Amino acid sequence: MKNFLIAILALLAVLTVSAVFVVSEGERGIVFQFKKIKRDSATGEMLVFEPGLHFKLPLVESVRKFDARIQTLDEAPDRFVTAEKKDLMVDSFVKWRIVDFSTYYLRTSGSIENAQALLKQKVNNGLRTEFGARTIKEIVSGDRDAIMSKAQESAASSQDDLGIEVIDVRIKAINLPTEVSNSIYERMRAERTAVAKEHRSQGQEQSEIIRATIDAKVTVMLATAQKEALEIRGEGDALAAKVYADSYKKDPEFFNFFRSLEAYEKSFNSKSDVMVVKPDSDFFHYLKDSAKAGK
Repeated sequence: MKNFLIAILALLAVLTVSAVFVVSEGERGIVFQFKKIKRDSATGEMLVFEPGLHFKLPLVESVRKFDARIQTLDEAPDRFVTAEKKDLMVDSFVKWRIVDFSTYYLRTSGSIENAQALLKQKVNNGLRTEFGARTIKEIVSGDRDAIMSKAQESAASSQDDLGIEVIDVRIKAINLPTEVSNSIYERMRAERTAVAKEHRSQGQEQSEIIRATIDAKVTVMLATAQKEALEIRGEGDALAAKVYADSYKKDPEFFNFFRSLEAYEKSFNSKSDVMVVKPDSDFFHYLKDSAKAGK
């Protein structure tokens, strides 16, 4: 009997514990009774439990909790077409939260993936409309705020359709598609290459002009220097001739003697030189006289 009472008390304790559930701050709860949503008996509306301590029927009712905080929908960039039929890759994000939990559950089965897919479709439809009504220049020049505002207004219907409040729609980046960007980069690279080649050819032309100018100046300088050298050499030769002439006039014999010594020096400078002359030639005149004087 005692064990039976203990078992009953333990069962009651388990049932009591399982009958209590807590909804944390930032959450909301929905109770299901035999897999059907529990509704208010008076109004017939779905019961949504606020944060706090609540009770349910053990083994009969179950609780499913939903995040009531602000959520962020941030997925891969999408392609949009402008009024010029130009493609743009738009990277955006959406801030949203659940405000009508009953509608949210009925439309999405409580799946956040389903909710985000439906919300993304609504936001993209609004963005597609706004981008399709503007040119790239208008989008880039400052219409981004207007586009985000219109897209948020377009997604405001999500509150009635999905039980979701769209708090903000923001565009992070607007880029051209990769294939278009590569084409533009290639064209820019080709233009820069052409400009570089033009500058290089102009530099080569200037280089040739400068080189030709310098070569002409060098040629003129060398010719001038050569002319001056010849003039100086001519003046020196004339002066030397005048000195020789003056010396000859003052003492012809000494002049002849001096010239003969110079001739001897140049003739006998190398031991390998061979001279074929007559012994009685005038070339040896002064050598003969010196030999006679020695005797």
